[in-house]
Amino acid sequence: MTCAACAAATQNILAFVPGVLNASVNYGNEKGTVEYLPDITSPQKMRQALQEIGYDMLIEDDELSVENVERLHRENYRKLKNETIGALLLSVPIVFIGMFFMHWPYANYIMWALATPVLFVFGRRFFVGAWKQAKHRSANMDTLVALSTGISYLFSVFNTLFPQFWENKGLEAHVYFEASAVIIAFILLGKLLEERAKENTSEAIKKLMGLQPSTVVVVKDGMPIEIPISDVAVGDIVLVKPGERIAVDGEVTEGVSFVDESMISGEPIPVEKKPGDKVFAGTLNRQGSFYFRAQKVGKDTLLAHIIKLVDEARGSKAPVQALVDKIAAIFVPVVIGIALVSFVGWLIFGGENGVVHGLLAMVTVLVIACPCALGLATPTAVMVAIGKGAEEGILIKDAESLELAKDIDVVVLDKTGTLTEGRPVVTSMKWTADVEPLWRNILYSIEYKSGHPLGEAIVAELQDGCSLLENVEIAHVSGQGVEGVYYGKKYYVGNEAFISSKNVPVPFHLQTLIVREMEAARTVSLFADEERVLCLIALTDQLKPTSKEAVEQLQQMGIEVAIYTGDNEKAVAEVARQLSITSYKGNVHPDEKALLIKKWQQQGKIVAMVGDGINDSAALAQADVSIAMGKGSDIAMDVAKMTIISSDLTKVPKAIHLSKQTAKVIKQNLFWAFIYNAIGIPIAAGVLYPFSGFMLNPMIAGAAMALSSVSVVTNSLRLKSKKI
Repeated sequence: MTCAACAAATQNILAFVPGVLNASVNYGNEKGTVEYLPDITSPQKMRQALQEIGYDMLIEDDELSVENVERLHRENYRKLKNETIGALLLSVPIVFIGMFFMHWPYANYIMWALATPVLFVFGRRFFVGAWKQAKHRSANMDTLVALSTGISYLFSVFNTLFPQFWENKGLEAHVYFEASAVIIAFILLGKLLEERAKENTSEAIKKLMGLQPSTVVVVKDGMPIEIPISDVAVGDIVLVKPGERIAVDGEVTEGVSFVDESMISGEPIPVEKKPGDKVFAGTLNRQGSFYFRAQKVGKDTLLAHIIKLVDEARGSKAPVQALVDKIAAIFVPVVIGIALVSFVGWLIFGGENGVVHGLLAMVTVLVIACPCALGLATPTAVMVAIGKGAEEGILIKDAESLELAKDIDVVVLDKTGTLTEGRPVVTSMKWTADVEPLWRNILYSIEYKSGHPLGEAIVAELQDGCSLLENVEIAHVSGQGVEGVYYGKKYYVGNEAFISSKNVPVPFHLQTLIVREMEAARTVSLFADEERVLCLIALTDQLKPTSKEAVEQLQQMGIEVAIYTGDNEKAVAEVARQLSITSYKGNVHPDEKALLIKKWQQQGKIVAMVGDGINDSAALAQADVSIAMGKGSDIAMDVAKMTIISSDLTKVPKAIHLSKQTAKVIKQNLFWAFIYNAIGIPIAAGVLYPFSGFMLNPMIAGAAMALSSVSVVTNSLRLKSKKI
């Protein structure tokens, strides 16, 4: 594709293929997203439809397609570079002769000889593209370039062969070989610079792709063997040495080390890894060797998932792009119309020089009009911003959420795992009688087998000095507690209501203690047998170190912060007090969370939901901007439009700042692209000539057209260096 009009044309072609429900083509990264009915059509049929009008589409497997795209880009860039150098080398002597030696004998023939290869060898792509478009009654930037340079070239050839036609009328037979050649040279140069600049917008994803090593050392029959990464299977034991990158996702089985996860999470401090801890592809082992068992390989790793999401997001379109696409679709025909009107106007009102001025005006209008700058304004900014977000540990799934985040009025936060660590710890254990070792072992065994997060905290507290009993059987009671049986005798672990429902009395002094612990934002579990309460266990989920800072930053931005959680009212009230949040609600069911968000939206508010659990998925789906904490559930990450990979809440205000900066750059790009055409086209048509005698030179118009695209891409690249 050569311009935004190409993207509009290919999008329309794909949309009209029978069986295609929806098609979207992004000029910025040359990718298309198509939703279709496989019983009616296929990618091969879509490709055929595109080839008929002169385009093509890669539809191979992902890895093969990526390699082909890279190869095609390299070939195209090399060809473009050679064409640009050739056109510039031949254009320089043409300009030199045209400016200083135009009255040489055979000067016109020399310029003709030099200009011909510039147009039809080095600039051949424009004429081929224009012809393919014309065959299907369509037009794009190739059409504008081919028409403008072709007309000025043919006019010059006529004046070289038949100068007497004008001389008999008392006029000079001007030639414009230098204009036609320089226009081609400048536009090729602009395309070359644009390709280089666009390449820089893809740096972030290339960095991500470069994080995975090509080979890996696995242990087979007790011997370390180096194999290609593609041969690693789930269950393989992998050896990682100091300074090496981790190849696939897995769990540490042996050894202790510190791993730099900054490339994935954005966190600069290395994380300690010991047996049982998760490690991720692309992260860097800093100290010590360790072994881990491969759990996710190939396309299933977190890194591969991030690369896929970032790549898909870079291809998505911001809502503002819809307007630009509509303009791009009619841009070229409108420009051709303006060029013809300019020519006819000069022909009627231009006097004896009307034909020459009309021709110049028509050529200049065709040259200066640039749909490229319009087409690149939004996608390049989005591509850079999404790459920047990925580097900061903010995974943005689509351009719509990136554009919308700047307008957020309310941020709704889940408590557990979002504001808090999500890992409860035991703060106190109060035994109501002289504790027997057997009771400790029974409690330890019940909670060990329960797998509940609170149970894991109790197990961690009791693991020193306790042993696992084989004869303990458990039955889960959802949301309230766990029932265990040991040699026919029942034991219960759960909240006060659960223990009371089992007809076990809770003494008044314990009830008072429970109230006191709950007022301090602690969760209380009771351990009892069939007759009495044996132990009161207080647990707390500590606030993350960054939570207070993140909430303060959001409030300073004028954003209202609310907490909706399934935890008890007193626990959430204490957290809200610590964070200076006035809007909160506890004991909220998952569907109720979504309804509470809907109430904000009915007030005209743009609402962001930040959560990490399966119970947050309905609320995330309801919110205008959904943000998942990366260490939460896969469902939350799938539903959410943004993911904070590191679970650091300060990334949320960072994402909003990034949205604001991106919106600002898009506005700047669109302003300059529109202003450039709004001012450039009338000047090219000659509106200033009656007042000042100024006619825009087609060569200058060509240079301006080339630079307009480059300036838009360069402005987008400024996002890379901005701090968020």
